[in-house]
Formats: sequence, C-alpha cells, structure tokens
Amino acid sequence: MTPAPIAPVAPVALTCGEPAGVGPELAVKAWHELGADLPFFLIGDPRHLPRDVSAIEIADPAEAADAARHGVPLLAHRFAAPATAGVATPANAQGVIDVIRRGVDLVQSGAASALCTGPIHKKALQDGAGFGFPGHTEFLAHLAGVKQVVMMLASDQLRVVPVTIHIAIAEVPAMLTADLLADNIRITHAALRRDFGLEDPRIAVAGLNPHAGEGGAMGIDEIEMISPVLEQLRHEGLDIAGPMSADTMFHARARAGYDVAICMYHDQALIPIKTLDFDRGVNVTLGLPFIRTSPDHGTAFDIAGRGIAQPTSLIEALKMAERMARMRSTEMGAG
Repeated sequence: MTPAPIAPVAPVALTCGEPAGVGPELAVKAWHELGADLPFFLIGDPRHLPRDVSAIEIADPAEAADAARHGVPLLAHRFAAPATAGVATPANAQGVIDVIRRGVDLVQSGAASALCTGPIHKKALQDGAGFGFPGHTEFLAHLAGVKQVVMMLASDQLRVVPVTIHIAIAEVPAMLTADLLADNIRITHAALRRDFGLEDPRIAVAGLNPHAGEGGAMGIDEIEMISPVLEQLRHEGLDIAGPMSADTMFHARARAGYDVAICMYHDQALIPIKTLDFDRGVNVTLGLPFIRTSPDHGTAFDIAGRGIAQPTSLIEALKMAERMARMRSTEMGAG
C-alpha cells in the first residue's frame, strides 16, 4: 500500500529580535537566499527593515508561501519607536518581548510549524521593560509551562549539549547533580528520536575532570555521580558511552562514533563546535512542546546597519527548524 502523502508543513515563524541589531537585516538576506524554497515569515515592524527592501505584509501566516515569491513575508507588529542601528531604544523593549509571545502563540496554535528567534539583547530588555528572565530560552520555557529545557548547539559537524550553561566554572560541581544530568540526557535522547529521526541515538558523555578523573587521581565526580547515572540510563535502554576524557572526544574519528556529545559545562561544549563550524552552528532548544531554533550569535551592535553581517547561521537555523518540523509531521502522520 502506498503511504498517503504528508501535507505541507506550515511556514516557520521568525521573530525579529532586537531591532537595533542585525536581526532584521539578516532576515532579508535569508529571504534572498531561500526565497520560496523555504517559506518563513518575519514578525516585526516594517520601519525596522533596511530601506528599499521588498517586504510583503501578510495578514495570516498561511499567506507566507505565496508572499515569499515576491518579497520578505512580514507579519507586522508595530513597535513604540523607530530603530537606530547599533543603539537599543528602551521604548522598543516591550515590543521585542511581545513579538516573542506572539511567535509562541502562533507555533502553539499550529499556524507556524516552528519558531526561529532573532537575537535579543538581555540588558536592553531589562532596562526597557524589566525583563525578568536570564535569557531567551528561560522565557520560552516559561511561556510553554515547562520546568526544564536543554540547549543543544548543532551543525553538520557536531551536536553538543552543555549540562550547565551560563555559570562560573567554580559553581559547576555544585550545580551538576545526578538529576540534572539524567534529565538532560533523557530530554536529548527523546528529541533526537522525535525531531532528528535517529531511532537509537548514540550518546557520548564527557567527564567533568581532566582525563575523566583518571580513576580518581584527578577528581571523583565521575566515580561518585556521573558513572552511576550513565549506568542507570543504560539499564533504561539508552546507548551511552562515557564518562569520556573531553580532550579526545572531538577529533574526526571520535565524532564518527556518536550522534551527540553531552558536556558538563559551557566551554567544554561550545569550544569544539565553534572551532569546527563557527558560521553554521544552530542553537536548538530541546524539551519545549514546539520547535525552536536560533542563530548562534548575538545582536552584533558593532556592525548592525552596515550590511556586512553574515546570514549563514540564521539560514541554517531556518533550515533546521523546517527539517525538524517535517520530521515531527512525518512522525505524527505515521502515528
């Protein structure tokens, strides 16, 4: 029996992020590259786009695919003020927050298949609107009603997950608990199966200490906490290697042996992927009830408005969001 064709997925929603940064101009560059081949729509203020841009205002995300043949599909969201490249305007902070909320509403309703978020400037949001979250990811988790999410950086070269993220190195051992490690691995495993099509993901786990503690000579975290967690997860049926020495995990031959590397802290994860594939890394939030990707860079105030910002990471983020949406749609169709 021939399987029924899968209906096309809805377009990807792209939030504008900080309008004084590179987000709006990169959205235009991404459209020039992708056109109607990957329909997405930008949520933002038309005044914040570069001049002489062909923007097609749409009233509904369903119009994005047709609009993308002629210009950047734009779901207009009026901000309080114009934007000056490189200088955040406090009056626009609430608009940035509201656009994120609107994007989440659209993806949760099914009007958008996935959410791709432009970079925000956390201090600008705190100063202008009293933003009470450490970052984008925590705000999205709050909107989704999810207690724990996982940050994954992904490219064609490597996928990495830092278990602890934006904390001082001195705080990592106390923050790194058995429950946190186990939850991160389980969430990652489930996402790789559902959204990346890996039936039995191979997971490599780094140790915390040099040489993964070297049998206790350089630390006992691996013996007392990490190894017992990994053994428990193996009993649950997960394919896990480790704890491994982080200094030998990221050469080409080692990378061929796993699908994701679970790392204990921020730089242990991000240094290898940014060294291997700096321009194409994509930030993916796992554990949300919807798909969210983001380019792996900030607002870049220093080059905003100069036309030199590279859209590669945003393009990859949009492509990954669309692939994940199709994978999830396939799974739902099969179910």
